[in-house]
Amino acid sequence: MRIGIDLGGTKTESIAIDDTGAERARLRVPTPSHSYDEIIASIVRLVRDTEAQVGQTGTVGVGIPGAVSPATGLVKNANTVVLIGRPLDRDLARALGRPVRVANDANCFALSEASDGAGDGARVVFGVIVGTGTGGGLVVDGKLLSGPHAIAGEWGHNPLPWPRDDERPGPTCYCGKSGCIETFLAGPSLARDHRLHTGEIWDAGDIARRAEAGDAAAVASMTRYEDRMARGLASVINLLDPDVIVMGGGLSNIARLYREVPLRLGQYVFSDTISTPMVPARHGDSSGVRGAAWLWPVEEN
Repeated sequence: MRIGIDLGGTKTESIAIDDTGAERARLRVPTPSHSYDEIIASIVRLVRDTEAQVGQTGTVGVGIPGAVSPATGLVKNANTVVLIGRPLDRDLARALGRPVRVANDANCFALSEASDGAGDGARVVFGVIVGTGTGGGLVVDGKLLSGPHAIAGEWGHNPLPWPRDDERPGPTCYCGKSGCIETFLAGPSLARDHRLHTGEIWDAGDIARRAEAGDAAAVASMTRYEDRMARGLASVINLLDPDVIVMGGGLSNIARLYREVPLRLGQYVFSDTISTPMVPARHGDSSGVRGAAWLWPVEEN
């Protein structure tokens, strides 16, 4: 049995799955996001409670909103800031008395969908998260690629390709740069763009629904968004040429993206044809926690 933990900003979820991916148990608790020691204790309790529910111990993988630096062994780039600079994997291993694997939550999403989700059977899977932020993960031949700096798949912090004059220099990103893909494709970014063009205050879901209903201003906002997504994904395809792109996060539920974005890819991909499937995640919001569990492959369990 393998246990996955998805450490979010407001909630922490656990899942227990067997070698076939079948779910054995699932629990959820609030995240004590202001205290590192309480986060450790909360995860330990969650693992113990999950094992008690199943009646079996298991391997433990944890997905976090950040990454463990290969250079220092400490957490970096985490929006749960109490994790930054901490040896999370080692502290959890010591508290649980067994090895613990920790990975970025977008990487866990990609691994889940490559293991038994919408990318199952594909050789190269690029997983995309578009929600409050923009992230990604890369799986090749069933193995998660994180790279020597643990940043593989971080397409959201590349600049938006082929920017229009009115897109320069672009919004300021929390990373300190301007014009990052995330500043154009995250949910709040779509809402901001719509507000700038119309004065209307709607969230991304509202804009998409109004566009489907034929609202001209919302259609224009979605069209700008879809062209920007096509440019962002075209740069990924030009570099990696994945077999499939799997979409996750709140904006992945917008149906028109799967119609409109592929139609625009041909303008930007360096190929005579473009057939890369762009599909929604099979496991939806569960992909992060399932991918954390799959950090321990079947042959290693």
